[in-house]
Amino acid sequence: MGACCNGDVSSLPHSYDAVSARDLRPSKHVHDNLHGNIYLDNLSLKFIDTEQFQRLRELKQLGLANMVYPGAVHSRFEHSLGVYWLAGQSIEMLKNFQGLELGINRFDMQTVKLAGLLHDIGHGPFSHLFEREFLPKVTNGSQWSHEQMSVNMVDYIVNEHHIDVDPEMIKRVKEMILASSEFTLPRSSTEKGFLYDIVANGRNGIDVDKFDYIARDCRACGLGCNFEFQRLLETMRVLDDEICYRAKEYLSIHKLFSTRADLYRTVYTHPKVKAIELMVVDALVQANDYLEISSHILNPSEYWKLDDTIIKTIETAPSQELKESRELILRIRRRNLYQFCNEYAVPKDMVENFKKVTAQDIVCSQKSGGGTLREEDVAVSNVKIDLTRGKHNPLESINFFKDYDSDEKFTISNDRVSHLLPTTYQDMIVRVYAKKPELVEAISDAFENFQLRTYGIKAQVHSTPEKKKRRYTACI
Repeated sequence: MGACCNGDVSSLPHSYDAVSARDLRPSKHVHDNLHGNIYLDNLSLKFIDTEQFQRLRELKQLGLANMVYPGAVHSRFEHSLGVYWLAGQSIEMLKNFQGLELGINRFDMQTVKLAGLLHDIGHGPFSHLFEREFLPKVTNGSQWSHEQMSVNMVDYIVNEHHIDVDPEMIKRVKEMILASSEFTLPRSSTEKGFLYDIVANGRNGIDVDKFDYIARDCRACGLGCNFEFQRLLETMRVLDDEICYRAKEYLSIHKLFSTRADLYRTVYTHPKVKAIELMVVDALVQANDYLEISSHILNPSEYWKLDDTIIKTIETAPSQELKESRELILRIRRRNLYQFCNEYAVPKDMVENFKKVTAQDIVCSQKSGGGTLREEDVAVSNVKIDLTRGKHNPLESINFFKDYDSDEKFTISNDRVSHLLPTTYQDMIVRVYAKKPELVEAISDAFENFQLRTYGIKAQVHSTPEKKKRRYTACI
């Protein structure tokens, strides 16, 4: 394709030119509390002004975290606008500095912005709980993912609302949405592969999706964020069809991944948040047969009707079939939550071969004597926290350049980054909860016995109130 960054579009097909002339011009702006004014182009507005996209207003970005962090009520809607804006800024920066060299045209710019806007259009209720916790319990080996549903939803919106958009653009938008997913489609072209690094980067994990949600989530939860994404946007450069970063910014990149890990530890997997999530999953599973929730994932025309308000549907429905689900939601409202018993971090030399702990594992570890525990009395949360690349340091897969006069790209070894870096980049934490308060001590004892049998150790960090009281009495 000819380079059209200087206004020359004569070598482009008519549809490419039409997109640039009509749709890229901003026609509306909204004020975002993170990015300030976000300017929306005509084509993007055609997608935004649909009931399918407006549904994102009813999906909280952090699911149920607002039950612990009251300010965490921001939605997938504002996050999607933020990613749209940052995607546009990213490609605008590249066009300004390397436009002639890279051949970036208006078609590319519109495609990347649309991918940013629509990347979460297929997300389910309650953040990732829907696909990671609920669906595995009610479907048999389903390979469903919100990325794949986003792709299906894009097609549905285009057809349902008769949106006049270049089919090639939609094809590439869908490829960009899937770029970091295990369900990645073959790319329609190997040309300009760097465009697929912007929204959902499967190459090294640095993308504008993370830029937005990390900064937005920190702000909403009242947490400090020392990661400055603007520095990376202003200094990135394409070398060998890959977005690379100036070497002096390696600490900024490390802060990106470490801040994300901190959010996972303190917000996304907070023990109370996980307790509430376990209760909501149980409520959804019990309501599934009656409300046919899982059947909605088969068809975008039904799926878009699912959002976080399903809790209110369960809570206010008079049906006897929903009685157990209603009682669980009522317990959440009254803060009568599943009780945290204890947790332990899997030894780092055993993380790689870790097998998820189940309620059955805990019940089978109960010592003889006392009442018999049942699997339905126990809830287990297996929490993984990493820096996006599992057991590997994410900086290993990132290429840097020394300065803007250099065409050489290289990686930075750990010892050059800092001697304070962790020796392992992944934590596995097992938490156990009692669904009934009177079973906390029995389940805690069984959990400790499980740890002794499995690893020869037991957790000492957290203790139940009953055990604290027993130790205090013994000291007296």
